[in-house]
Amino acid sequence: MAEPTVPPTFDVIAIGNAIIDVIANCNDALIEELGLSRGGMMLIDADQAKSLYEAMGPAREISGGSAANTLAGLAALGAKCAFIGQVADDQLGDVFTHDIRAGGIAFDVAARPGIPTARCLIFVTPDGQRTMNTFLGASQHLPAEALDESAIADAAVLYLEGYLWDPEEPRAAMRKAIEAARGAGRKIAFTPSECFVIDRHRADFLDLIETGKIDVLFCNEHEMAALVGHDDFEKGVAQLAPQIPVLVVTRGAEGAVAISGDQRAEVGAEPIERVVDTTGAGDLFAAGFLFGHVRGKSLEECLQYGAICACEIISHYGARPEADLKALISERVG
Repeated sequence: MAEPTVPPTFDVIAIGNAIIDVIANCNDALIEELGLSRGGMMLIDADQAKSLYEAMGPAREISGGSAANTLAGLAALGAKCAFIGQVADDQLGDVFTHDIRAGGIAFDVAARPGIPTARCLIFVTPDGQRTMNTFLGASQHLPAEALDESAIADAAVLYLEGYLWDPEEPRAAMRKAIEAARGAGRKIAFTPSECFVIDRHRADFLDLIETGKIDVLFCNEHEMAALVGHDDFEKGVAQLAPQIPVLVVTRGAEGAVAISGDQRAEVGAEPIERVVDTTGAGDLFAAGFLFGHVRGKSLEECLQYGAICACEIISHYGARPEADLKALISERVG
């Protein structure tokens, strides 16, 4: 990896799905009636998106997408961010573009004609568990030619979401982005996003890890198990940590662990009176951690930032922060 020659303009630039989340409350019986995997995420086509939307109760529409959610948290904390993704020239595309730019995040990719903007239909049961059904739409056709390599070279960290590794076009774009970031001496952070993505691309992800293409890896304990091929947590950490400069593993209510070289830090989950909606918890954890990371904070402080941001996001509907994250961190960490 080349040494960076100039200070970056952006703290983090991310490539990800440009999605609108459509969120509705439901009971467990509806999940069963629709044949959905409770608490899971599955990809659907345009026809399925239409039928599931018709089965939903009153819904709220909120801009989403894993990497975009992470940037929203970072920007709320004061980081300078940019997003690379693709929408359509339609109403939901306009909503997404407005929301991300209104959050102070640079977003300049042209809309793709003919294919609808992606949307994720999220059914939330009374316990706050979310069942996600994603139509990737225009986002899955992001071409490598859409990349602004100068912007990638001008960011301290390139953040990639595994969801977008699945379709061929954006996978090629992300590989090109990795080379651009590496050539500029920048860091690369990666999340595999979901176990089903790992099942399809495990060899690719392990190759990225083993060849030193990833500097910060975010995963939850189930995703780590899918990567290493077993569910022994400590054994999995021991396998992955030596291959990655910074490994971050979240464990839900049990908190999170980060390992960097011979340093290991752990934090518990932040206390919360009621979990409303777990959508975006991992995304905002990554936001808090990355904010601390680019500011040179300790592993423990980075984990604390992540836990505070994740706690805020599960206290309300939607995966974009509503409270003042800066104030929360100042209040709880100082």
